[in-house]
Amino acid sequence: MPASRSGRKRPKIGDIVEITTPTGFAYAQYTHHHPTYGALIRVVNGVFERRPENFAHLMRQKERFSTFFPLGAAVSRNIVSIAAHEEVPPHWQQFPMFKAAGNRDPKTGRVTDWWLWDGESQERIRALAPEQQQLPILAVWNDTLLVERISNGWTPADEV
Repeated sequence: MPASRSGRKRPKIGDIVEITTPTGFAYAQYTHHHPTYGALIRVVNGVFERRPENFAHLMRQKERFSTFFPLGAAVSRNIVSIAAHEEVPPHWQQFPMFKAAGNRDPKTGRVTDWWLWDGESQERIRALAPEQQQLPILAVWNDTLLVERISNGWTPADEV
C-alpha cells in the first residue's frame, strides 16, 4: 500500500482514500460522519494502474456507490491510505438516502418490504421505485467486502 501523501493517520472530511484491489487502485472520498455508523465514503468509478496526479476532476463524477466504512481504523492499520484532499463537491454534500431490506418471504427469500433512511428517520415502503434501486445499502462494510464489491463491479441495484 502506498504511503499517505499527507502522512496523516486521522482522516478528515474531504480526504480521498486509495483502496488497493487485485486489479489496481480504487478511490473514495470521505464525505460525512454519522454518530452511529461512522465514516461515509463514496466510491468513484474506475480502477487505476497508478495514483492520479489530480483528483479534482475524478471527485466531481457521480459515485459508483456509498457505504459506511471503519475509515479511521483502516487508515491507522495501513489497509487504505490517504491519497489527497479535495473539498466535497456540492452534489455530494447532502446526506444520501439509504435503503435497507425489511421482511423476507420465508419460501422464496425475496424482500417483501424496504426501509428508507435519511440519516435521521426511516420510512417503511412496500417496494422500491426504479430510482430507489440505486440507493446505497444501509450497512457498515469491512475492507474485504469493500474490495470484493469494487472488484466485482457491484452496484446497489444488485441488491433488490
